[in-house]
Amino acid sequence: MQQKIPFSTYVVIGTMLFGMYFGAGNLIFPIQLGQLAGTNFWPALIGFLVTAIGLPFLGILAIGLSGSNGLRDLANRVHPLFGLVFAMALYLTIGPFFAIPRTATVPFVVGFEPYINPGSSSLWLGLFSFVFFAIVYYFSLHPAKVMDYIGKYLTPAFLVFLFVLIVTAIVKPMGNFGEPSGDYIELPFITGFKEGYNTMDALASLAFGIVVINAIKRQGITNTKDIAKATWKSGIFAMALMMLIYGLITYMGSSSVLAIGTFDNGGQIFAAVAQHYFGSFGTILLAIIIVLACLKTSIGLITSCSEFFHNVFPKVSYRWFLLILCVVSFIIANFGLNNIIQFAVPVLMFLYPLAIVLILLTLCSPLFSNKHSVYAASMLLSFFVSFFDGYSALVANLPNATVPLFDSIKAFYMDYLPLYDIGLGWIIPALIGAIIGFFWPKRDMKKY
Repeated sequence: MQQKIPFSTYVVIGTMLFGMYFGAGNLIFPIQLGQLAGTNFWPALIGFLVTAIGLPFLGILAIGLSGSNGLRDLANRVHPLFGLVFAMALYLTIGPFFAIPRTATVPFVVGFEPYINPGSSSLWLGLFSFVFFAIVYYFSLHPAKVMDYIGKYLTPAFLVFLFVLIVTAIVKPMGNFGEPSGDYIELPFITGFKEGYNTMDALASLAFGIVVINAIKRQGITNTKDIAKATWKSGIFAMALMMLIYGLITYMGSSSVLAIGTFDNGGQIFAAVAQHYFGSFGTILLAIIIVLACLKTSIGLITSCSEFFHNVFPKVSYRWFLLILCVVSFIIANFGLNNIIQFAVPVLMFLYPLAIVLILLTLCSPLFSNKHSVYAASMLLSFFVSFFDGYSALVANLPNATVPLFDSIKAFYMDYLPLYDIGLGWIIPALIGAIIGFFWPKRDMKKY
């Protein structure tokens, strides 16, 4: 008989989960959203929370309630080949190609680069990222201890420093909300919704699933139902904490315009707010917050990626993959933050709709008896839209990458596909695919 799980276990696992999710990007995107949304604070924040909180929570639920052993196992419901390719693409995206290098470049750009001679910036980025990934490598050597490192030590330390700044901003508000700007004037909810993509947390929820499940099992919880229960309870704790912090950071951004003015990115806004309240000490406080945020997220990401690739290629040890991923992340980090973001956005716009559809199909699977053809048809039609979402984002950054045939298809979608103009064109095809798959003859389908 399974022993009753103490509440403290949910808290520690939930804190670990929060720590893996909440990196520097989770700090800089909501504070910038706050400045841009201004008096449209609430609809923008709610839209942001749907993708930055709701989708990651559903992703954790999909892994926990489905009894899957990770992302690849879950994606195999579409097709084993799709499961392998999609899982590898997602892990590379939130791993060594984009998200992990960003964990080194963001704290450097926000906390250190403003005080360094521009001519030697590349050298200092190299030194900083080397030390950063050396620390990440050391703490990731023993994945069984990840929950202790992140849940018991790094996350509480990060929260202490962050709340010093947040509480000060609430007790001594900087001013009234400013006027909304840009897309936040007419479409605050949808704009906030798409801004939540930048956190990468819905993708990360699928990748972190294996780390969470293994952490739960190490607590002596082995029954499938108890694992599912521990997953969703820990997820609720983590998401509630994230929701609170997102709301407070967005408020801080919305109320800051009159006091500090507007800036091009959230990192600069955070730096200005910290300096506004604490002067030169604010710079030190911000550097500590950013480094702790990125360090704990990087450890969670690189542990997840190393365990995944070790499972796919078991002849290569976990430690070898850990070293390889750290080295690759170090190299890519030194291309600079702007280049990382430039190439990450198209990949996110391509993968995000597919991840959302997979999560929703998994949670709704009891309605169609986990029928393979529903997964396959829905994902296939979603792919035909998400591919062009990624292409559009790529062309926006690299105009020379245009393909006339693709432009023609985009124009057709824009004219005839509902919601495509606001970035949600994949919804109708996903629903149509699910309906087609539901009525597809059973003799032509195979369960995986």
